Amino acid sequence: MPNTYGSRTLTEWLTLVLGVVIILVGLFFVIAGADLAMLGGSVYYVICGIPLVAGGVFMLMGRTLGAFLYLGALAYTWVWSLWEVGFSPVDLLPRDFGPTLLGILVALTIPVLRRMETRRTLRETV
Repeated sequence: MPNTYGSRTLTEWLTLVLGVVIILVGLFFVIAGADLAMLGGSVYYVICGIPLVAGGVFMLMGRTLGAFLYLGALAYTWVWSLWEVGFSPVDLLPRDFGPTLLGILVALTIPVLRRMETRRTLRETV
């Protein structure tokens, strides 16, 4: 039997913590990105921050949609980075390394989120 803390397993708690981290990153992107956009900079951060906040909220709700929102934002990040700097590894590294690491963690949470969704669905039908 897995370690449980309350009614959640350790992996579920770690998934929820990751959701909070994604919400915080998304809020920073939206707030700082809005300032940057008002100064004439890129609107990428605002556009990317909105699905990050939504994705983190859905992860806190135990929904796989949250993971897929993050992964969609990650794909958008890669497209934006390639458009902005091309295929230069030195220039891509600071733009994509952190988000990709988080993306790997998010992808690993998909089975946990599916289990949480299934359990919630079963509770709602009973």
